[in-house]
Amino acid sequence: MSGTLSLTLTGAEVLRPDGLSHAPLCLTEGLIVDKPQPRCVDLTGFRVLPGIVDVHGDGFERHLAPRRGAMRDLGQGLAATEAELAANGITTAMLAQFWSWEGGMRGPDFALRFLEALAAHRGLGTDLRAQLRIETHLLDDHPALCATVARFGIGYVVFNDHLPHAALAAGKTPPRLTGQALKSGRSPDDHLALLHRLHAASDQVPAALDALAAQWRAAGVILGSHDDATAATRGIWRARGVAVSEFPETRDAALAARAGGDRIVLGAPNVVRGGSHSGNVAAAALVADGLCDALASDYHYPAPRQAALMLADTLGLPAAWALVSSGPAALLALTDRGHLTPGLRADLVVMDADGHIGATLAGGRITHMSGPVAARFVASS
Repeated sequence: MSGTLSLTLTGAEVLRPDGLSHAPLCLTEGLIVDKPQPRCVDLTGFRVLPGIVDVHGDGFERHLAPRRGAMRDLGQGLAATEAELAANGITTAMLAQFWSWEGGMRGPDFALRFLEALAAHRGLGTDLRAQLRIETHLLDDHPALCATVARFGIGYVVFNDHLPHAALAAGKTPPRLTGQALKSGRSPDDHLALLHRLHAASDQVPAALDALAAQWRAAGVILGSHDDATAATRGIWRARGVAVSEFPETRDAALAARAGGDRIVLGAPNVVRGGSHSGNVAAAALVADGLCDALASDYHYPAPRQAALMLADTLGLPAAWALVSSGPAALLALTDRGHLTPGLRADLVVMDADGHIGATLAGGRITHMSGPVAARFVASS
């Protein structure tokens, strides 16, 4: 396989499914293998951990559009995104792209541009995939959504409802209306009229979502709901076969997800901050109660690594790191990664005692390398 390394990594503390050990780790042709390879790299003093699988992140948006309107070359933005991902130990990334009435970078036109650019991207080796986040009330867009999911082979779709229903029902002007209208390219009056039309169709939404979810389930698409606020809401989504609860807002919703056998995704920035920036339940508390299967970067790519290392103080490193590696890999049904086990992808992170990443390899390819780790690799050549 072009660009992949054949190596034996020695001296490091390696995190395997049965815990930490100093046994050598061997890789060739993009895979972890049992057979020692001739070229050895001494990583004494470092740890080797499974590569991070980021199940949901929209931090790529700032690379695709560093300023409003500066969205001409999405390929260059994806290259910058991949560099940031790799520097933070992420070897598989689900890039969460909206399909929303909000317009701009969250509108359908931009979503198609983004998906086309992602399909054409040839990067360093990071596995970049798209998660499509769709607004529940865009009923007229369902045929286009189905065609898009099929065309681009999207394997993970999440349902959002960001309409300001309370304000619309009360006849009030929703917050941030003018700013949203400007981003969408509409006048404030036209934007408000659209919101009212979507809100007025609320009675038609449940049946339409039932049909849409059934179609995607039959095609093997993983389905999630975003920001479940109550146990009842989670139950409604589960009845549709939507088996992932992304960022539940309350303990009751998370408990309902766990009781129903659903997968739970929490925000790593919430753990790092010590709580939710919007007043929702603290992710660290849910993790402590076993109500988490995966920690996601959400909007900040350093956060999964930071959160896992913070949680290692109480959970132990194997359990904490599983929340950013094997846990999200299992949620995404990616059976070829998440562990440092012979036969699986050589997705790994080399980290020093302070948690700094010296190297990231994805499928046996170097996607990031710097500092003392880079010197060790050069010395072995």
